[in-house]
Amino acid sequence: MEKGGWVYILTNKYHTVLYTGVTSDLRQRTYDHQNGTYPGSFTSRYKAAKLVYYYFYDSIEDAINEEKRIKAGSRQKKILLINQMNLSWRDLTPDIQD
Repeated sequence: MEKGGWVYILTNKYHTVLYTGVTSDLRQRTYDHQNGTYPGSFTSRYKAAKLVYYYFYDSIEDAINEEKRIKAGSRQKKILLINQMNLSWRDLTPDIQD
């Protein structure tokens, strides 16, 4: 059985940094970002730990392809994507379902 994947976008307190990632376990990966599990990582250096966008794909390959598409896009396209789901840019971590 194939496991799906999540594409997500994190930002920092001032919304000056956007980080796009992909994972098969959004709850654990968000925890890792918010708790600095990987101190040398981009998200730790720039304090990008606020989950502002996420979307589930049935296939991890589809999620990876979408992550690449989003990363290749402009900052403005990422902002539009976030605004479609989360106009107030609140932290969506509490909304994550198992």
